[in-house]
Amino acid sequence: MEKIVEATYDGEVFRPDEPIDLASETKVKVIIEEMQQNGKKLELVEMPKKSLGKPYAWLDFAQAANLDGPSDFSTNLDDYLNGTISLDNAE
Repeated sequence: MEKIVEATYDGEVFRPDEPIDLASETKVKVIIEEMQQNGKKLELVEMPKKSLGKPYAWLDFAQAANLDGPSDFSTNLDDYLNGTISLDNAE
């Protein structure tokens, strides 16, 4: 089981801010991250679980993005970046 729980340290022990469904004396790994930054409380965000579906390939993403650009962009990338060729004058 993996769960992110906010807790308060009272000088001796960490006390969870919400009930935890674990048997007494269960060993757990604790990663300490202070939740104060510049006097503001930081909010914890739970990361979404990895999808069990098909991996999203880069090519699928690029095709779905419908990017517009000159047909010679990859061939002349340095020229576009250095300004030798203007995107206004591109093929």
